[in-house]
Amino acid sequence: AGNYGFQAQPMGFPGGFVPPPVQSQPTMDGTIWMPIPPSIPNCPPGLEYLTQIDQILIHQQLEVLEIVTGFEENNKYELKNSLGQRVYFAAEDTDCLTRNCCGPSRPFTMRITDNLGREVIRLHRPLRCSACCCPCCLQELEVQAPPGTIVGYVVQNWHVCLPKFTIQDEKRKDILKINGPCVVCRCCEDIHFEVMSLDETCPVGRISKQWTGMVREMFTDTDNFGISFPMDLDVKMKAVMIGACFLI
Repeated sequence: AGNYGFQAQPMGFPGGFVPPPVQSQPTMDGTIWMPIPPSIPNCPPGLEYLTQIDQILIHQQLEVLEIVTGFEENNKYELKNSLGQRVYFAAEDTDCLTRNCCGPSRPFTMRITDNLGREVIRLHRPLRCSACCCPCCLQELEVQAPPGTIVGYVVQNWHVCLPKFTIQDEKRKDILKINGPCVVCRCCEDIHFEVMSLDETCPVGRISKQWTGMVREMFTDTDNFGISFPMDLDVKMKAVMIGACFLI
């Protein structure tokens, strides 16, 4: 993992967030975007934002029509930094039949755009099953940044009861491991997926599903997630961790 620009930290959480010096102005709908960072050599366009943050909050937008009718809509998400500024906006691209017939196993394309409206990250997940009884058809996700250029993969590892994943680079080389809890549905508490070094001896980051309240958890399927990673982790691997969060 040392080839990807970070040193494994002995602590459970990465260092503190360093806020950008300039605050952006709110848009017409009141959204405050993170200021546009300068371009960085050898950094995929649009991923410069990730060099300035060690935490991302992902908020799924509530779809009223979905609550009323019960039909699954294309999911939409805001990706924010720890200051509440929007870093990216993500939107699922699938057809109605696929969403409502295949459920959480459905194939999807997720398009992630920046505050200029550029698609900077594209996630592609084929039709897969997450059940341990189907070891030949486990989940997988491809991460492109920018679209058309593969920067990594997230693949599920077979296990009898634990959700386990591996983060790979564009050459399918294993880089990081993700280990989740045996019970992924708990009342009144967050659920944590630990991101570990390849030998699983040192914590590198965390992906957390945040408890959103009894009413929202019972009557909607909207989720809030948080991702933490080292500030100096390679931006490509940060993008793949975002993909891992959407896969989870």
